[in-house]
Amino acid sequence: MNALVPLPVLLPLCATGLSLAFGTRLGRFQRFISVAVLTAVTALSATLMVAADRQGPLSVHLGDFAPPLGITLVADRLSGLMLTVSSAVTLCVLVYSLGQGMTDRDKETPLAVFHPAYLILVAGVSCTFLAGDLVNLYVGFEIMLVASFVLLALGGTGPRMRAGSTYVIISLFSSMLFLTAIAMTYAATGTANFGQLAVRLTELPVGVQTLIQAMLLTVFAIKAAVFPLAAWLPDSYPTAPAPVTAVFAGLLTKVGVYCMLRTETLLFPGNRIGDLLMAIALASMVIGILGAVAQTDLKRLLSFTLISHIGYMVFGIGLATREAYGGAIVYVAHHITVQTTLFLVAGLIERRGGTTELTRLGGMARAAPMLALLFFVPAMNLAGIPPLSGFIGKLGLMRAGVADGGGWAWLLVAGSAATSLLTLYVVAKVWNLAFWRAAPPGQAAAGTVLESGDDSDDDSDAGPDDIPGTGDEGVGAMPPPAGRAVAATLHGRAVITTSRLPRTMVAATAATIAIGLAFTVFADPLTAYTDRTAAELLQRTPYIQEVLGR
Repeated sequence: MNALVPLPVLLPLCATGLSLAFGTRLGRFQRFISVAVLTAVTALSATLMVAADRQGPLSVHLGDFAPPLGITLVADRLSGLMLTVSSAVTLCVLVYSLGQGMTDRDKETPLAVFHPAYLILVAGVSCTFLAGDLVNLYVGFEIMLVASFVLLALGGTGPRMRAGSTYVIISLFSSMLFLTAIAMTYAATGTANFGQLAVRLTELPVGVQTLIQAMLLTVFAIKAAVFPLAAWLPDSYPTAPAPVTAVFAGLLTKVGVYCMLRTETLLFPGNRIGDLLMAIALASMVIGILGAVAQTDLKRLLSFTLISHIGYMVFGIGLATREAYGGAIVYVAHHITVQTTLFLVAGLIERRGGTTELTRLGGMARAAPMLALLFFVPAMNLAGIPPLSGFIGKLGLMRAGVADGGGWAWLLVAGSAATSLLTLYVVAKVWNLAFWRAAPPGQAAAGTVLESGDDSDDDSDAGPDDIPGTGDEGVGAMPPPAGRAVAATLHGRAVITTSRLPRTMVAATAATIAIGLAFTVFADPLTAYTDRTAAELLQRTPYIQEVLGR
């Protein structure tokens, strides 16, 4: 079973080579490779999760080098769950992107660039979850970030390049800070191996431990978009294509949360800075949701709710009890699926209504009832309406706060309840404006051309020949009046709004909703699993022994 541990990393990397080799010559085969590999990774991840639950942590020492010289990959209950949920979600997003690319008749970007970059992103995420030392954790981050730079700037439009520049600068800064933290850790302990660090860090002076802990937490907080280090996110994510935004918002921020969970439980037990983490969690919840209340663009609104709900996860890490860790892990799994789904729905709304600006939308519950349902279910889940998984995760965290009984814990319980109510208000506002009220005058009708939002005027006089998917190529008639949409397609070019949504995109979105609902249906096994996971994190010894090969 240990031999399966590196496959979630190796399979996407090998598939990337095949994808680049075939390029645009065999597009269907390239798409088949991507879907088949991610399906296999999902199955492997589920197998590792079950095996880690039954047998304990699994590991492989690449090259058969004894720790800490070689590369050690470890799968325990936490990494197994994260791998399984992330693999399933990335598979659904890939299918969604295939539907979008085929609908737009996009014959260039998705085949030549999107697939290799997407597979590399999946490999980087898997490497991060399986890393058994700080150096390979950094390598996983960099693999993930290099791919994300490409995906964020697909199409090369002005807004995407500006947003991508901000994302690159912030990412490079956090990477430099991460390298500095690794260097400091190695200088103080002589190792970067998690197993050895868990022992040697406790022997250092408290001041040195706190400095290293603060450095690592800062890096992971930037990547997780924890307030006040989240200002980059609302301007970076909404400009990307819908599939890219969905996987970034749903998954990449949770990689940072995973690293916080792993390092705080394994390397820095004792919860020395728990009060600081709880203060940050409260600020993230409140300021994030107030930012969402003030938004009228759906993508920016969802970006602020993302920042807010990261606070729930930091709440659990700050409490540092078994019940709190269990609730935080449930909420991480829940939020990956729900946030991804809502951004996929935002892409469908943009395709149907011509915009994500709520003041220009309306009447979609009558015009597109399926789209209304696709939004309603994850929106209620995000708000924590019982008995959905969002309620289960929040309830676990609030019960842990009440059991703790401290001042910060009670503040966070109150903040969690207030944030949940404001989240309900926010999604109700979206429902009322976009779906329930009558369509406002001037709303884009089916057949409206969505422009990329680029600042250039290269396509200002373009006819139907330049608009993929019109069905009128070469006719010479003028297209319908154009509306503005920053992220209409994968390649940033024009697309036509449609009254009938592409079936593949709808099916992929429904699949992510089904995953979220599965957390509700199987709530008892899920909470039992996360409770065992929390106990294993606090125990530390099985993971340390597996990393050290003992």
